[in-house]
Amino acid sequence: MVTTNFFMSHFCPYSLWFFLKKMYIVTSLNIKIRNMGLFSFIKNAGARVFGIGKTTEEEAAEAATNLRNAVETLGFEVADLNIGVEDDVATVWGEAANQATREKVVLVIGNTEGIASVDDRMTVALAEIEEPAAQFHTVASGDTLGKIAKTYYGNAMKYPVIFEANKPMLSHPDKIYPGQVLRIPALEA
Repeated sequence: MVTTNFFMSHFCPYSLWFFLKKMYIVTSLNIKIRNMGLFSFIKNAGARVFGIGKTTEEEAAEAATNLRNAVETLGFEVADLNIGVEDDVATVWGEAANQATREKVVLVIGNTEGIASVDDRMTVALAEIEEPAAQFHTVASGDTLGKIAKTYYGNAMKYPVIFEANKPMLSHPDKIYPGQVLRIPALEA
């Protein structure tokens, strides 16, 4: 046991005394060493016990609801739309009206902060004309729709095709950002 005296308790620099009070249990005449250790807790119990914050499950349900609202707000036709989120992976089910709608729904979900990948389990309603699947392009710093059109179509002036293929997610041809994934449809013959 280490002892302290009146001189030490009143004339130590405040920061040292504060440190001693944090690390040790201070009594009027003694300082006793406090044993510190690692304590285990139930990961998500705090939110339930105190009624503050959200559990991981509650956050995932809220994220799924927000994604569903985003898809529905953009007016995409998807029957029986269902979205689940686990960590940074979103899974989407439903029947899209066509291939373009399916791809746009995946892009809306995937271009959302906190989502790293999308597990697409949607189907496409039977269509009279089969649409070819589009390619996808991840925007890099310095990219423009014209530059992307030149890469995929050989003609920078075909950028409106890419812009139209990504509406309503894009509101203007110049409003793209690095990391965003864009739909690049095949040109009609």
